[in-house]
Amino acid sequence: MPLNPPRRVAVIGAGWAGCAAALELSRRGAQVSVFEAARTPGGRARSVDLDGMALDNGQHILLGAYRDTLRLMRSVGVDPRQALLRLPLQFCYPEGGAGMRFQAARLPAPWHLLAALLRSHGLAWQDRLALARFSTTARWMGWRLDEDCSVAELLQRYDQSERLIRLLWRPLCVAALNTPIERASAQVFLAVLRDSLGARRAASDMLVPRRPLGELLPVPALAWLTAHGGSVRLGCAIRNIARTGERWQLNSTDTSEEFDAVVVATGPSAAVGLLEGVADNRRIAALDYEPITTCYLQYAPELRLPRPLLALEEDVEAGHFGQFVFDRGALDGAHAGLLAVVISAAGNAVAQSREVLAAALADQLAEALRQPALRTPRWSRVISDKRAGFSCRPGLSRPDNRTDAAGLLLAGDYTAGDYPATIEGAVRSGLAAARMV
Repeated sequence: MPLNPPRRVAVIGAGWAGCAAALELSRRGAQVSVFEAARTPGGRARSVDLDGMALDNGQHILLGAYRDTLRLMRSVGVDPRQALLRLPLQFCYPEGGAGMRFQAARLPAPWHLLAALLRSHGLAWQDRLALARFSTTARWMGWRLDEDCSVAELLQRYDQSERLIRLLWRPLCVAALNTPIERASAQVFLAVLRDSLGARRAASDMLVPRRPLGELLPVPALAWLTAHGGSVRLGCAIRNIARTGERWQLNSTDTSEEFDAVVVATGPSAAVGLLEGVADNRRIAALDYEPITTCYLQYAPELRLPRPLLALEEDVEAGHFGQFVFDRGALDGAHAGLLAVVISAAGNAVAQSREVLAAALADQLAEALRQPALRTPRWSRVISDKRAGFSCRPGLSRPDNRTDAAGLLLAGDYTAGDYPATIEGAVRSGLAAARMV
């Protein structure tokens, strides 16, 4: 329903939450102004320039369950079928490593997972039966717990084997929640499983970007907003927010404007500063964070992995930090020979120097794929974000979209919701904040 009369609403931050909020507000008739401190939109999931190449500040995987993200992409002219490579849910390790292969079939749910269990390699029948029991029990429970606990406790409670935990549950939890199973929320993990494994087959598909992240939503969303009367100011950092009667005043180094409402869609650390003195920021300030690292390794253009995406067996004591490796050349065709190795909950990895980490990952690939030449990439780049997402712990009290100040709202993947710190969590939070305005 359009806002009548139109209200002037500021959105601070042009990440995925801010873009979602701005689109929703504009479609409801608000006069929207977006302020972004960086020169490039996208927040923690954005495009960056590496030696003249348009890459991402971190390799991401989306899920078919990300309905709001996919809908918004379509609404601004981005076709997910072209922009994303759709793969069936899979955990496939190189033959030279763990040797496990688990891949969902192109069948209706739940037969796609049953077929995956029957055709899996590297799992004993006891493992397969344990996995089937866990899935059946979780579905029977409605994917909910009476009392939250750690994912490790949940898996132990339902007799998941050490091999199943090591090769499936641990990497799946770390990839989804960016938090190790020993301190990850079982309830949030079950919510992710509910919307993927527990839903229709397409919801469990893994969607890997073929284009730079900025082209998936942030850039086309801001272009759409500008074309529909909105205002976008990149490179404009808001220093503080102040209440002026019934309105809100935003102050930067070169502007001071008043608005009827404000959506703070920055990262949580910046939100703490903006809310200081005008709204309660204690829940945000209490959040802990987990890092994510992506290492790009460039090899000869003819290099190809057996699959666009492979799981890697993590073994920190052996110096094996990598958890997944992506063949960028197979994804977009523009970066032949470029591999992206991802490390979520990367506390041990970020403790290494970039040179040492890149060398360790190259050694890990060479050993896992049985290709000694992989030890010597032509060049490497390590991108680490030490505050990539909040630590998704059991019973965590996350801040609401509404603050205790009228007309001042929060949007971001860290706000209260079912999902962990993901792109879909950010988008849903942005939409919720806009609707509250």
